[in-house]
Amino acid sequence: MDDAYSVQTTALEAGGEPEALDQLQALKAGDTFLVADGWGDLRGGADGLFQNDTRVLSRLILTVGQARPSRLSSGVSRDNVYFTAHSTNRPLPPIGGKSAPAGVIHIERRRFLWDGRLFERVRMSNHGIEDVLLPLAYEFGADFADIFQVRGTRRDKRGTLHAPTHDGRRVTFAYDGLDGVRRSSCLAFSEPPARIGATRAEFMFSLPQGRRMDLFVECGTGACEAPDAGRWRRNAVEARLGMRAKRRRGASVRGPRSPRFNAWLDQSRADVALLTTDLPTGPYPYAGTPWFSTPFGRDGIITAWQMLWLDPSLARGVLTYLAGRQATTISAYQDSQPGKIMHETRGGEMSALHEVPFGLYYGGVDTTCLFVALAGAYARRTGDLDLIRRLWPNLIAATDWMTQYGDSNGDGLIDYARAAETGLSNQGWKDSEDSIFHRDGRFPTGPVALLEVQGYAFAAWEAMADLAMLTGDDRASEWAARAERVRVLVEDRFWMEDEQFYAIALDGEGQACRSIASNAGHLLFSGLPSVARAQAVTRRMLSAEFRSGWGLRTLAKGQARYNPMSYHNGSVWPHDTAMAAAGIARYGERGPVAMLLGEIYSAASHFSMRLPELFCGFERQPGEPPIAYPVACLPQAWAAGSVFLMLQGVLGVKIDAIEGTVDVDTPALPEGIERLTVSNLSVGSAVLDLAFQRIDHHVVAMPRNRGGTVRVRSLR
Repeated sequence: MDDAYSVQTTALEAGGEPEALDQLQALKAGDTFLVADGWGDLRGGADGLFQNDTRVLSRLILTVGQARPSRLSSGVSRDNVYFTAHSTNRPLPPIGGKSAPAGVIHIERRRFLWDGRLFERVRMSNHGIEDVLLPLAYEFGADFADIFQVRGTRRDKRGTLHAPTHDGRRVTFAYDGLDGVRRSSCLAFSEPPARIGATRAEFMFSLPQGRRMDLFVECGTGACEAPDAGRWRRNAVEARLGMRAKRRRGASVRGPRSPRFNAWLDQSRADVALLTTDLPTGPYPYAGTPWFSTPFGRDGIITAWQMLWLDPSLARGVLTYLAGRQATTISAYQDSQPGKIMHETRGGEMSALHEVPFGLYYGGVDTTCLFVALAGAYARRTGDLDLIRRLWPNLIAATDWMTQYGDSNGDGLIDYARAAETGLSNQGWKDSEDSIFHRDGRFPTGPVALLEVQGYAFAAWEAMADLAMLTGDDRASEWAARAERVRVLVEDRFWMEDEQFYAIALDGEGQACRSIASNAGHLLFSGLPSVARAQAVTRRMLSAEFRSGWGLRTLAKGQARYNPMSYHNGSVWPHDTAMAAAGIARYGERGPVAMLLGEIYSAASHFSMRLPELFCGFERQPGEPPIAYPVACLPQAWAAGSVFLMLQGVLGVKIDAIEGTVDVDTPALPEGIERLTVSNLSVGSAVLDLAFQRIDHHVVAMPRNRGGTVRVRSLR
């Protein structure tokens, strides 16, 4: 995704160690997100309070008695609304002839985001035997750094950072950007500090024995109102209700008597909800925090597809948003051509000044095909042909891009070569600079035709043929023929008979890049391969070359450039494993999918039930956890959505609202899970529950609480 790869390499080349993002705590609400350390402090590294890709608060450090308090515990609530840190005082300096020993003051630091603002409550409780004078201070600052600066991109010059101004209990920060925009933020306290300056506020609280008191703090862009307990409570209720509403969209999945598995399902659903922003076009899952809290085309589409069988509203929101940002012009800097679907959008100063191309960037070769394919899947899942008719001009423009621009050399395959040096060198989902190569490690000359992209194109043409039949367009047979031509080309040019596997890509000379990589799993997801070849790919992907014991590696062991610590060349990405598992399930296999789901579940249990973007691909060792990748996004949308796509595959569920059917084909359950219930599953105007239970070594599906007309068919 984008160039997260460069975050790690920049730090390593500088002789430093990249900050482990899994040690940071993230909150998000709308276009605002916060990243802090375990104390809740912002220290000016990868952390901060960000609004529209600008860091509006870069420093916020709480000290008690001129020292950091001793941390007891900290973490984010299961619903992702609150961050809470519990700590206690170190020995306090003598004040008025008395000093308090360590461990008598409990300090609870509790915060949430809502309506573009940070709300924090510091609750101080005296558990000692004497009254205490408690000296507490905040250090603060706002650098208004663009998110690309925070990630390590150097700038030759910046705008004007103004000296902070303050009154009795407020500090105001301001920055005039080179883009002509003034950005400001404020920090406000409910109690007037004893002393306040441009970078520090000091308080002295008289805390009687057995009593407690609260300090409220707020920060956000623009001006600040005075914080108080009432504002805290009102906004906290709104934040919790807003998150609850997002978590309850669509159907739910539960495993009775499976508390740990349910905890994973709950955390995954909460993470998808956390990252989903309700835009005017509908809900959109932002890619991940901290580096990618913004709409990405590919990530949004795949996350929506993962959730489609449970919550189609995400797909509707994603399709509508992306249609509104479809390219209409040719730009080398933006990698855009008419009809192409957006890869990424950003809102910071550097994007506005074109110091980076990502303000509205189209350098993803797969997103346009995925957009069309998702539209077809959404129509079948929901029967919502009204949306399809509204999007029809966008779908036609997308297919025109596929034939006119996506296939640059006229060989019938979708390919890419970046149009400007500022763009991404690789433009599939594996977009790090070393992810596509020949068997001997050489990088290919462009244009490059990626294997999985051809599968997405095949799915797009099939979707268009289906949509044409549903809407009465007379081009259905033409688009079906295009799908068949893509299928024949891929089977002829990518298949390696001696390897019983598909090549990862074709280079600009038409030569196969014969690396053995997980991209073939995405091809299975599209349904392009023949049954015999799909079975051959499945056998190899389930071998020790790919299986780490925690999921599937992105590159097979023994390949050139294989490195289990790399970003794309041997690591495990949960969404990648899920796509392969769904592809394997498409060809009727359930046991391997249940096994892979169990492995990913085991990995999740070592990451506090929150799957990161990726982790290292080392082989699983008894009694040892998976090895974290240091700068993986956490949470990350398509990692969180992986469990739901894999569950659909293992349960064998296919929903067709056009036909009014739910097919359940040879369902299975992962080891240790005896029952699962899918509740409130909508099929057109009908609603039902599906209960799955293991009986005599078989899993049966039982429809319950059916409301409306829908047929449930068991296929074996």
